[in-house]
Amino acid sequence: MGSPQAVVAVLTAITGVYMGLVVFGNVTDYETNRAFVQHVFAMDTTFQSPNTMYRAITDPTLVTIAYVLIIAWEAVTAAVLLTALVAWLRGRPAARPLSTVGWVMQVLLFGGGFIVVGGEWFLMWQSKDWNGLSAAFQNFVIASVGLILLRLSTKDVQ
Repeated sequence: MGSPQAVVAVLTAITGVYMGLVVFGNVTDYETNRAFVQHVFAMDTTFQSPNTMYRAITDPTLVTIAYVLIIAWEAVTAAVLLTALVAWLRGRPAARPLSTVGWVMQVLLFGGGFIVVGGEWFLMWQSKDWNGLSAAFQNFVIASVGLILLRLSTKDVQ
């Protein structure tokens, strides 16, 4: 129970279920969460500097496409992590690469998508109302810890 593989399996389970719940929330509360993407893209609660407002995207179609792509990415991430969990529970060698892929997807979404693109390109850090950087950082760190633990536990599933 205290083996490195068990720890990685538990973290895989937690992040897989979490990502599944994120997708569930984004689908069942679609408009609220779409509004978040809309406001971040529009940069309407940032400092409104003329030197950066050219970055804003206000086209509703582009916002919807981006939001649907985010949900799809989250859904695939959840599916990969939950598939990895099943592989860990069954002792399959695919567990390690599946967890790796799932956590890399999570790092790309929350680190690359929300922290880099949302936080810096769309200046989400300037908004008091539409700032998701804390949640993005939390997800980035959890997935990164999973990747580190995975790389530190060198014993393959037998």
